[in-house]
Order: sequence, then C-alpha cells, then structure tokens
Amino acid sequence: MAEVGLSGYFKFLHKYSRIEEVLSDKDLASLGDAYINFAYSLALSKSSGKPAGRKLNNSILSLASRKSGIRRMLSHRVNKHEQANAAEALIVYGWLSGIISIKETVDILACEGDLADNISILLKVILERIKGHANFNLNSLHGIP
Repeated sequence: MAEVGLSGYFKFLHKYSRIEEVLSDKDLASLGDAYINFAYSLALSKSSGKPAGRKLNNSILSLASRKSGIRRMLSHRVNKHEQANAAEALIVYGWLSGIISIKETVDILACEGDLADNISILLKVILERIKGHANFNLNSLHGIP
C-alpha cells in the first residue's frame, strides 16, 4: 500500500505559506523530533538486522542544516538547537505533506557514510520537492544546493 500525504488529517499544515514558517515552528519541530528519532531507529534496525531505539544528537541535525543550506534561510542569531529544530520541522512537514515517505526517509538515513551527510541529503530532497509545491512562496530557496 502506498503512503499518502496526511495533510487532510492535520489542518495545521495548511497554515504555512512560506518555508520559513515551517522552519521556525517550534510545535512542528517538537513533532519532528519524535518522527526523526523514530525514522533513525528504523534505519538502525534495518542496518543491524535487529530492533534498535536511538535518539539523534542535535549537533548532527544542526550540522546537516548547515550542509543542506537551510541554515541560510534562518535568522542570523539562531543557535545550534534552533538549527536542529528547523531540520526536524522540515522533515516531519515533508512526511505529513506526502513529499517524502517514511520508507524513503529510512532508506536515506540507512545509507553508508556520515549520518550528517545522509540527513543533509534528506533535507535537500525535501527542499527540492517543495520547490514544485504551488502553495509556497519560495524566494528563500534560490541558491539552495
């Protein structure tokens, strides 16, 4: 069965008209924290062949924010925690909107290599797909690698 967007279930997803609104939403980041930790645990379980439950470190998420280019879309005075929150918010927004499936998220996270690089790839995939989303003002996405 194919995964579909859940935006019909969560009316709050329709309130965003700019990507910066997604990135700065602390409530969405809180939900994203739970989601990315779950997806990361699934990726570890896939790689190891046995169940695993882990939490991602904020420093890895903030590094991925910088590598992906979303750091440039945030205010100049954001700390590493807020950079990590932006990544978490974007990732869960991508899943809830149907932009990326949990399977694809897990597959990207489970790739060989540096975890921050894998999360950066995940963020870039979501950003690239959002560029085609008609509901967003995407002026801030110009120049994102």
